[in-house]
Amino acid sequence: MLQNMKIDLNKIPTPCYICDECALERNLRVLGSVQEKSACKIILALKGFAMFSMFPLIRKHLKGTAVSSLDEARLGFEEFGAEVHVYAPAYKDDEFESLLSYADHISFNSFSQWRRFKPIISKYKKKKIERGIRINPQHSEVKYPIYDPCSKHSRLGVTAEQFKDEDLDGISGLHFHNLCGLNADALERTLKVLEANFGHYIKQMKWMNFGGGHHITREDYDIDKLCELIIDFKERYQVDIYLEPGEAVVLNAGVLAASVLDIIHNEMDVAILDTSAAAHMPDVIEMPYKPKILGASSTGNEHPVTSNKYIYKLTGLTCLAGDVIGDYSFPEPLQVGSKLIFLDMAHYTMVKNNAFNGIRLPSIAICNSKTGQVRVVKEFRHEDYKNRLS
Repeated sequence: MLQNMKIDLNKIPTPCYICDECALERNLRVLGSVQEKSACKIILALKGFAMFSMFPLIRKHLKGTAVSSLDEARLGFEEFGAEVHVYAPAYKDDEFESLLSYADHISFNSFSQWRRFKPIISKYKKKKIERGIRINPQHSEVKYPIYDPCSKHSRLGVTAEQFKDEDLDGISGLHFHNLCGLNADALERTLKVLEANFGHYIKQMKWMNFGGGHHITREDYDIDKLCELIIDFKERYQVDIYLEPGEAVVLNAGVLAASVLDIIHNEMDVAILDTSAAAHMPDVIEMPYKPKILGASSTGNEHPVTSNKYIYKLTGLTCLAGDVIGDYSFPEPLQVGSKLIFLDMAHYTMVKNNAFNGIRLPSIAICNSKTGQVRVVKEFRHEDYKNRLS
């Protein structure tokens, strides 16, 4: 794994996302084994990871991409070159026909959206496109409300109360998503509720999309249970099953390298880095959560308990007062120029980062943890920032 290998960080421009192709392939082999055992199809959710320079490796194992916008659909179609499964909370009139040119499956968030676009998709003769409806199981498993698709008054999916047989003409599949980094037991509980509420409709379908959030490549994930659930469901309903993980594909397969720019003292030592929680790892603030750092220990804000002597509050480069990553302790004192490695930074970073304050996005690199080779595949310039504006 990347964190166990010696990297000459002096040769890497910071900040920089570094994806380890060996760790990625390890994850892909696990996902491939699930496909083989259960006869399901696993597709990559681009909302979690869209580093297309890694697509040639990923498409050796996975069956396509899950997308939620016209630009994601085009990227999946042009760069991945396999099945493109589209779902969005709503579609725009002026983009819909272009979206169809890239789609193999398209799922609608409501019957009103289905009725609105049914005449267009029915007249589309260039290829056969499978049509689906997203359902809301109204069963919450996710502990973070911001990531719970089944929270009260959720806009995502049709509830059982709103479902009617007469609206299903032309629909061949159902799509649900209510997980976020969870184990197979969460799916097992969800399927029981799903079948109780939607079993009658599932019997009419050709395929089911079990969504994402399956933490399949985590060490403690119960792969046998997942495969048993899929096999049992397929046999009882005679449907094809799709899974669309994002995080599980690149779990522990990438890091963010950063440098210390300054250290000040305000009741404690505060290090200012050349990266940013707000701009480069937004989930640190949105969830919130505290990422792990190679060689450091995380501490509590009020009463640090650590064996390391040197404690710092790590902060970002933007002018946002709350651009704070957290308190950490180190075995040696930090200095201006010290390099830090934030672990597990491949997913929901590159796809969510922003250019607040005009701060440049981190470079993107690929490494091979077996050979030690690192190559930078993307560096951002002034033009990248300017071209977002007018």
